[in-house]
Parts: sequence; C-alpha cells; structure tokens
Amino acid sequence: MTFQVYDTTLRDGAQREGLSYSVVDKLAVARLLDDLGVGFIEGGWPGAVPKDTEFFHRARTELKLRHAVLVAFGATRKAGLAVSDDPQVRGLLDAQTPAVALVAKADLRHVERALRTTAEENLAMVRDTVAYLVAQGRRVFVDGEHTFDGFRHDPGYTAAVAETALAAGAERFVLCDTNGGMLPSQVTAVIADLVGRTGVAPGQLGMHAQNDTACAVANTIAAVEAGVRHVQGTANGYGERPGNADIFAIVANLQLKLGMPVLPEGCLEQMVRVAHAIAEIANIAPDTHQAYVGAAAFAHKAGLHASAIKVDPLLYNHVDPAVVGNDMRILVTEMAGRASIELKSRELGLDLADHPDALSRVTGRVKELEAGGWSFEAADASFELLVRSELPDAAPARPFALESYRVLVEHREDGAVVSEATVKIRVRGERVIATAEGNGPVNALDEALRVGLARHYPELREFELADYKVRILEGSHGTGAVTRVLVETAGAGRDWTTVGVHPNVVEASWHALVDALTYGLSKAGAPLNASGSGRGPA
Repeated sequence: MTFQVYDTTLRDGAQREGLSYSVVDKLAVARLLDDLGVGFIEGGWPGAVPKDTEFFHRARTELKLRHAVLVAFGATRKAGLAVSDDPQVRGLLDAQTPAVALVAKADLRHVERALRTTAEENLAMVRDTVAYLVAQGRRVFVDGEHTFDGFRHDPGYTAAVAETALAAGAERFVLCDTNGGMLPSQVTAVIADLVGRTGVAPGQLGMHAQNDTACAVANTIAAVEAGVRHVQGTANGYGERPGNADIFAIVANLQLKLGMPVLPEGCLEQMVRVAHAIAEIANIAPDTHQAYVGAAAFAHKAGLHASAIKVDPLLYNHVDPAVVGNDMRILVTEMAGRASIELKSRELGLDLADHPDALSRVTGRVKELEAGGWSFEAADASFELLVRSELPDAAPARPFALESYRVLVEHREDGAVVSEATVKIRVRGERVIATAEGNGPVNALDEALRVGLARHYPELREFELADYKVRILEGSHGTGAVTRVLVETAGAGRDWTTVGVHPNVVEASWHALVDALTYGLSKAGAPLNASGSGRGPA
C-alpha cells in the first residue's frame, strides 16, 4: 500500500496561538510544502472559514502543484440532516479539491455529550458523508477525533467508527491523538488491538499526533512501525497547545532512519530552506535547536567532539547534515580546544593548520576572553577578526584609531529624550571629530562613528544596524554587573554578528560596533590601513 505524507500546516497548524495566515501566506506556504514533496496539503475548512474559502478559490488558478494533492477539510453531516442538504458538505464540494478530509467523532462520550446524538446516528453520519463524497469523485480521509481516548473508554465503538468509514469508501481512517496524551507503547498497543478485533489492515490507518507529552513524533514513528502507512504533521510542529508532530522530523526519521523513501528524490535536501521560509511567513523565529533543520542541529561545542570531527565528521553527527540541507557548525567557547579553533577557522575560510603558533595564540586568547564574559558562539565576525589579527601576515586590522568618545543623554523640556555622541578618531593620518544624535546612546555613537568615517569609507552607507541584544552575565549583580552586547549588522546582501563585553554597557556596545564596521569594510574590500585602539580584545 502506498505510503502517504499528509501535511496539515494550513489548517491544524494555523491553530497555534498568535499565528494568523493571510490568503497570500497560505498560497506561499502551500508552494513550499509542495517543494518538500509532501503527498497531501490540507488547505483549511471551506464554507466555515471565509479566508479558507477564498484560498481554495484562488488555489484553482494560482497553485501549480508538482507533488501534492490539495485537500479540503470539513465534518460529517449534522445529526438528523440529509447529507445532500448539509451546507458545510456543499462547501467541501465547492472547494473542488481532488480529496476531502472529514473529522468524525470516534469517542462515544463525545458523540453523546458534544454532538448530543446516538451512537447509531454518528455511525450513519460517517457512512452517509463518506459514501456521498466518494460518489462525487472525491478521495476521502476520515480523521477519527479522540480515537485513542475513545478506544480506551469503549474499544468496540471506536473500532466500529473505523470499520464504517473504510467500508463506506474512505481511503484511510486516521487515528487522532486529539488530546496529545499518548506514549509510543500505548499507540502501538491500541493499533494492534484495533487491527486484531476488526478486519481493518494497519495500512488502511493513518496517524495524527498532538505534542502534549512531547511524544508526537515518536508516537507517529511508533504507528508506522506498527504498520500505519499514512502520517500527518505540520511544518515546525506548529499547532494548538504544544503543537503537532513536526512533519520535518517525521519524514527525516522515516527516510534516514527506517530507510523508507517517503519523499520524491531530491526533496529531502530542501527541508531546511522550507522550514525557515515557512517560519518567516508565520512571523515566528526559527527554532535554532529544532531537530534536523535548526541552526544548532549539527553544532558542536566541546573540544573532545571537535577532535573526533576533525578525523571524521560522522563520528559526532547522526547523519550527514547536507542530506536535509543543513550544515555542521563548530562553536567557539571556553570549552574549545585547538581542534575546535582549527575547524571553526577553516569553516570561515582561514586555515590555521600551517600556523601552529597562531593557533595556540588564538586558542589561549579565546579561553582568556571567554573567562571574562566574552562569547563567540553567535559572533562569527568577531571571532574571524580575532583569528586574522594573529596570522603571521596580518594586515592592519582597524579602519581608525580611537582618541576618545563621549555620550550625553538629554531630557528636554518637552519630554523628549535625546542622546548625543562625539567621537575623536584618527583616520589615515587625519584627526577627525564627529558628532551625531540618536534615539539612544548606542544609536548616537553608531551615527557619530559613521559620520567620522564616511568620507574615507563610503561603503558604510550600505551597512545597517539590524539587531541589538544586551545580556547581564550570570554571577554579576547590581549596577556593577558585566554586560555582553551582540550587534547584528546587515549590508551588501549579507549579515554578520559581533560581540562586546564590559561593565559599562556603552563601552561594550562600542567594542561590538567597531567590530561590526571593521568586518563589513573588510568584506567590502575597503583598505583598512589604520590601526589602534578601536576595540579591546583583538
């Protein structure tokens, strides 16, 4: 029986708190999911949600799917109403999708207390709706809401719902852990019991898992190992409460761990790109520690790991990161040994293998700085500048030499608070004094430094301060605390992060700002022919 990967990001995933897709967003996400190669994309509930109705209308002309089948989601007919007279069933047909998903109550308690109908009528609702839609030429999937809780309460009735759906022509009956409370062993036990007491084959079943026990992916894999051949999930695990099973982790585990080619050839390597693009559309920061697709998924910190990775990267990676479109990263911290520093430098295009003395100096300098609160994990640009400063043929590293700077904060009569900064620097033999205002001390300092350097370095016009983060370091207290500042800068089609540390937040910011401008100018090819105390650690 053909294996089916079914994505419900646009319907169930959209129930995540704080997430709201526009119709344009939904169309963009559908294209990305098709790039990943999923077999089915559940687009929403036409007739019930106006935005979803519009999505299906526009999808008919605007979506050109290569791999996926678009699915409209709805419910079985209402109790006591003929299926042909049910307006929401008509909405499913009007969506004109090749496939339809129906939610049906699979827990007798919900039938009697939520639907307020009888066990027999609920079975008739399932039978009538499935048969009607199949007769209209639709492929039908039935999601058995509360399957697992219902089975534990009354296994005979839940089994009857599954048998009724499949006998009426449903392509799959999907076991839904709606409350998300199951564990893998319980999932396996329910599937075995359900198959044993019915004529249903495990391949006719699907799995839809919520993540309330943090087992959604594990529960889905357990279901597949029990014979299920249809899996549902959402991009990045988005969904109600803690979310749904992460479709990326599901397909990667099936393909890479169980050897099941569930995606078309060449699609798995699109995973990181698709995951991050969907996160951007959802306006949710990508989870850096997400399995397979996170930026830290293949990041290594300890020197012992790096020593082994230097010999063979797979010694500390469970798969080759490239197969899912990711990269291995070496993090530079106080735990770093020579191997970590060498690998990280090589990653940045600097080979220290032939410069053992420079490697020793950089390693010692990193440990010394990290002990003082510096952190290069998220500041590759600052680390690269440090490494370059220790190379035997190191060129002058700074675009200017600092004489002094001063920052004032003025609270004006009208209530406005304005910062003003003055910098005195030497640039290519010329003494420059520059002043600028800003909406804060750091912004004013950044503006003043740019004013002072602009005539000599016109490339600075391309640089923009993109993000600024401040952290009070652990173990520090009160007004004398040590502050770490991270500055993210963007320009010329790239972005980079620099770090500064000092008890004074303005001085910490100064270090990070100088590194940011220095790194950006060096990458822009500007000649950095002035040296001096632009910054502390290098």
